[in-house]
Amino acid sequence: MQLEFHQLDRRGQHLRVQHPARQKQLLASLASSGQQTPIVVVAVANQPDRYLVIDGYKRITALKQLGRDTVEAVIWPLSEAEALVLDRSLRWSPRESALEEGWLLAELEQRFGYSLEDLARQFDRSVSWVSRRLALVELLPESVQQQVRAGEISAQVAMKYLVPVARSSLEECRALAAALARHQFTSRQAGQLYAAWREASPKIRQRIVEQPELFLKVQRQAEPQEASSAIEGLLRDLEMIAALARRANRRLRNAPAEVEQMEAEQCGQVQRKLDHALEELGRLGARIPQEDKPRKENQDQHVKSESTHDDSGAACSGSFQARDRACAESLPSECAQSSTFQLGAGAGAATCGESRTLPARDPRVVGPVQGESGPSP
Repeated sequence: MQLEFHQLDRRGQHLRVQHPARQKQLLASLASSGQQTPIVVVAVANQPDRYLVIDGYKRITALKQLGRDTVEAVIWPLSEAEALVLDRSLRWSPRESALEEGWLLAELEQRFGYSLEDLARQFDRSVSWVSRRLALVELLPESVQQQVRAGEISAQVAMKYLVPVARSSLEECRALAAALARHQFTSRQAGQLYAAWREASPKIRQRIVEQPELFLKVQRQAEPQEASSAIEGLLRDLEMIAALARRANRRLRNAPAEVEQMEAEQCGQVQRKLDHALEELGRLGARIPQEDKPRKENQDQHVKSESTHDDSGAACSGSFQARDRACAESLPSECAQSSTFQLGAGAGAATCGESRTLPARDPRVVGPVQGESGPSP
């Protein structure tokens, strides 16, 4: 049925926490698609055409912002207390915080005379669970609870950080809550403030509460030093990785016979381990900014590395490398004079008119010479 806003009693709104971000999403949804889910109400005793809202406070607020005059509602034939308990058990919205649960329990205890045993039975919880929730509501100052209701402080921050402060000092709890609401600190920043407050002396605690933004600024300035320590640790780790790789190379070099006699299964195990190590190193390299180095310099280093670490025919490879580099450097001028060029004795001939030209110092010029003694393809 359609109800006008003036018919609605919203006395239970203090049991809910406001979420500005969710409210904006709901407002956009109602503006584009209209109201899809009715609110839940119960009839107010001895007041005809008057209905108490059980669920749907955010929808009512959004519809009023959109200039609507009515809201779609469903009436439950229950008492207010019964409807509150049933709504809580049927609610599909995100789970309530411990503070919101405490508000509802306190409402049922104080207004409707429920005992701890009754509440435990209605909510299918233990009596100790009910007692802890009620203690949270009693411990946290009312001004702080109001800031939570208004969405100025998240319920999670209040329960995790402000309640422990309240156990020590209600005044410091109020001051810290005011600072959190005023500066709109994140949950992480609130945790930093609480951690520092917990470890500090009474005098330092007062300074943290009075000037929280100054404390966070000092912590931010100290963060680069922590980052430097992390980089130093990374460099040490990389040195260890390089040392392990050198040791593995020595093992292979000192046991050539065992390497040649390795079975297929052993080779597969070694290859899988090596692939895994290279994959992890690749992930590490992808996260580190790379310096741009000249391509020619990298290629020269690659050729030099190949010739240096080749255990078989190292001297021969080195002589071919020096001779071929000289030929490659003179390649452009020779191509301009003749359609063919000579790569030295036994190296074969190549034609400048091939499908692609090999640039000077290209390791692919040297590769065929090192690996073959016949004519080049």
